[in-house]
Amino acid sequence: MLQNLRRLELPPPRVLAFILAVFATFLLLEGYVILRYGFSLPPPGLSWFDLLFWAALVFWSVRVEVRLPLSASMSHLFLFALALVVLAPPWLAPLWVFLFQPSDSIWYKQLFNRSQDALATLTAALIWQVFQINRLSLGTLDLSSGVGIVLAAATLFSINSSLIALVIHLAIGTPLREVWRKNIGWSLASYLLLSPLALLLARAYETPLLGNWGGWTVLLFLIPLYYSRFYWDEKVRLEQAFDTTLEVLMHALEAKEPETRMHSERVADIASDIARALYKDEAKAQEIYRAARLHDIGKIGIPETLLLKTDKLTPEEYRIVQSHTTLGAKLLKPAEKVAFGPLIYNVILHHHERWDGRGYPKGLAGHEIPEEARIVGLADAYEAMTASRPYRPAKSSEEALKEIQDLSGIQFDPKLVKLFTQLWHQNPLWRDRQAYLDAKEGSVSRSTLPQLYSESASPSPSEPGQRTSEQ
Repeated sequence: MLQNLRRLELPPPRVLAFILAVFATFLLLEGYVILRYGFSLPPPGLSWFDLLFWAALVFWSVRVEVRLPLSASMSHLFLFALALVVLAPPWLAPLWVFLFQPSDSIWYKQLFNRSQDALATLTAALIWQVFQINRLSLGTLDLSSGVGIVLAAATLFSINSSLIALVIHLAIGTPLREVWRKNIGWSLASYLLLSPLALLLARAYETPLLGNWGGWTVLLFLIPLYYSRFYWDEKVRLEQAFDTTLEVLMHALEAKEPETRMHSERVADIASDIARALYKDEAKAQEIYRAARLHDIGKIGIPETLLLKTDKLTPEEYRIVQSHTTLGAKLLKPAEKVAFGPLIYNVILHHHERWDGRGYPKGLAGHEIPEEARIVGLADAYEAMTASRPYRPAKSSEEALKEIQDLSGIQFDPKLVKLFTQLWHQNPLWRDRQAYLDAKEGSVSRSTLPQLYSESASPSPSEPGQRTSEQ
C-alpha cells in the first residue's frame, strides 16, 4: 500500500492544493443542496431510464471534446448540463456531470475536470432556481425561464473558465490574460448564444414531439451539434497552424539577428495591450498582436553584416536596412488571401512612419499612417530603446518612457503616447525587459506564452547613417 502511494503521480503542490480545494468546495455545496432540496433516486418526474439517457449524453459530450492550446479542452457538456438543470432538482445535474465523464489516465486531471465542471453546473443550477422561485415578468410576459437560462449559462461559463485559467496559470505559469486570449475569450459568444438551446432541449424532452418520448427530439439535435464541433475543431487547428507559422518565421529572423532575442514578442505584447485599452476589443488586440509578431519579418532579406554592424551605416547601407518594411510586405504577399489580412501588411509596411511625416517608406504623416502601424511603431521603439544593440547600450525603462513622451507629436501619435504612459504606470510585465525575458524563459512555448538603453535625440530615420529608437 505504501509502495503504491509512493508511486502515485502528483502535480506541483500548489496545483494539487488548488484541485483539492475545488473538489472540497463541490462536495460541501453539493451536500448543502441535497440537504436543502432532499435526495431521492430517481427524482420526481424522472425515471431510471431518463437518468441513464442523460448520463450517456454527458459522457458523449465530453468524449467528443475539442482540444485547445495550453492543455485545455472544450465540449458541448454545458448544453446537456444546463438542460438537466432545467429538468431535475439542483443537486442532480452537478452529480451526473461529476460521475459520468470519461476517465483520464492522470488521476488529478480527472479529479479537477470532474470537480470544476460539477461546481460550475451546481452554481448554474442555483441561479436557475432563483428565477424559478422569484418569477420575473414584463406585463403578461414571463421572462423567468429565458433570463434564468442565460444567467445560468453565464455563471457556468464564468466559473468554468476561471477555474481552468487558474489551474493552467498555477501549472505552467502562463499569465491569466494569455490563457483567456488563447483558450477562452472567443468561446464566450458560443456559450451565450447556445444557452437557449439548452432550455429548448429540456422543454422538448418534457413534451415529446416524436414517438411519445422526448429523447428522440434531443437525439435529432445531436446531429447539428456534432457537426458544429468541427467548426470549433477547425478554428483551433487554424489558430495553431497560424501560430506555428509565426513561430517558424520569427525563429528564422532571430537566427539572423540573435541580439534581438524575443524582440518581436515583447513588441507584440506591448502593442496588444495598447490596442486592448484603445479599442476594448479582444479580437482586434489579438490581430494586432499577430501583426506585431511579424513586423520585422522583412529583415530576413537584410544581410547580417548590416544588422549587426557596430559603427555608422553609410547612406546606401541605411537605405538597405530601411527596405525591410517593403521586403516584409512582399515576402508575405502570397499568403494575403489565405492567412494574412490588410492590417498585418499595414503594420509591416508602415511601422517606421512618423507622426511628423519624416519616416519611411512612404513618408506618411499623422492620421495618414494606419492606426495599427502607429501602435506597433510606438511599441517597437520602446522595446528597441530598452534593449542593447551592437551599436549602443540599452536605456532604462524610465529613460525610454521619457523619450517616448518627449517625442509625442513628433515621432508618435500623442493619443497613443498618453495611453502608453497610463499602461506603463500600471507596471505590466513588459515594462522591464529583463523581468519580461525571465518570465518568458519559464514558459512552455513562446508562441503560446503568457501566452498569455547611444544617448540621442532620436533623429529622423530618414537621415542616413543614424540608428534610432525605432531600429
